[in-house]
Amino acid sequence: MIMNTPQASQSSPLINRAPGPLKATGRKRVLIIGGGFAGLNAALQLKNTDAIVTIIDRKNHHTFQPLLYQVATATLTPADIAQPIRNIVGQADNIAVLMSEVNGIDSRTNCVHLSDGSLLDYDYLILATGATHSYFGHDEWQPIAPGLKTVEDALKIRRQVFTAFEAAEREVLLRGHHKPLNFIVIGGGPTGVELAGALADSCRLYCKNFRGIDASKSRVLLIEAIPKILAAYPDKLSASALEQLKQIGVEVMLNTQVTAIEPGLVRTNIGDLDATVVLWAAGVKASPLGKMLGGEIDKRGCVMVDANLNPPGKPNVFVCGDLAHFEQDGKQVPGVAQTAIQMGTYAGQQILADMRGQARKPFCYRDKGDMATIGRMKAVANIKWPFKAVITGGPAWFSWLLIHVMFLVGFRNRFVVTLQWLWTFLGHKQGAQLITDKN
Repeated sequence: MIMNTPQASQSSPLINRAPGPLKATGRKRVLIIGGGFAGLNAALQLKNTDAIVTIIDRKNHHTFQPLLYQVATATLTPADIAQPIRNIVGQADNIAVLMSEVNGIDSRTNCVHLSDGSLLDYDYLILATGATHSYFGHDEWQPIAPGLKTVEDALKIRRQVFTAFEAAEREVLLRGHHKPLNFIVIGGGPTGVELAGALADSCRLYCKNFRGIDASKSRVLLIEAIPKILAAYPDKLSASALEQLKQIGVEVMLNTQVTAIEPGLVRTNIGDLDATVVLWAAGVKASPLGKMLGGEIDKRGCVMVDANLNPPGKPNVFVCGDLAHFEQDGKQVPGVAQTAIQMGTYAGQQILADMRGQARKPFCYRDKGDMATIGRMKAVANIKWPFKAVITGGPAWFSWLLIHVMFLVGFRNRFVVTLQWLWTFLGHKQGAQLITDKN
């Protein structure tokens, strides 16, 4: 990379550890690690200000994670829900984007170590690297039961699902019958519920393309260890989601603990299940970068932060999104997109307040509610702001659609996604069923 050359190190104010020409002007350097909801919203607050901002991410694009499951089930394509970070921050003269990986943070010397050996100084650090899958000590399950956090995860799941359809069709043509297609989703939170509902829709819709597949032999099973799905939702919405899942053919197994996952088999406390495809939506853990700050972390690896989203004793470091353990009214705020957006916006605003000599205000999370889509014209929504409402079914689905389109980045994304949804959901049309290479 350019940043490794001596010439780049001498000329670039973003890379050189020694005070560079922009540093000499007195402008504050802000490093944002992570280009997700929190990192991007922090950067947008600092756009076209006196701060010198660098966004560091392993990818060159921002992914709208709430819609990843629709890429996994072929309703949308990756380009519909991802946008280059450089396009989002626009042509702001004070923001640079660096595609790289951080492997060390020294908060004593205000320095970040990159994987290629380069160093970056900062006056302010915003750490927003999110979370990844947690298999509760059984990482050997990951190759068999992939989770859903990235575009690559979604494409892997899509490949497995449609490869299963192709294998069943081939079996019918060669042997006259096929084994049951069992799609098992582990975890009854929002991701698991949405993924199971989308798979049920896919089985009904896409099986029509395969002349030999018996749709009655396609099963979608949702496994949850506790007595209810969508545990954080009101009981009324949890019960409604359960009923709507059953209406579209999802078999929900409550109070069921997974004890082992093997190729073609899921073992549980109540018996073994044959599995064609197994998907994981049961747990997350924080990014390992949080541990590098040297402060207190919780059992999931989230960094304990104070009222200003700072780790104790580090007022120039902000931890945002899924990586932050912030408590309000006696409980931790949820690790969802709206939390990350609010935290990122807050961090950018407090840096601006410091630069202007203004006092910081404590962070206050505004819970705007929760919603989950279950299938075509099926959803649940617990709206808390700007008005309160508990809705289910079609009205909840349209509310979900409107809000997700509104928060998608870029006019093209909003326009294309809206058309695709109308084409697929209302017209019962088929999406992108491409099986791409593993690499």
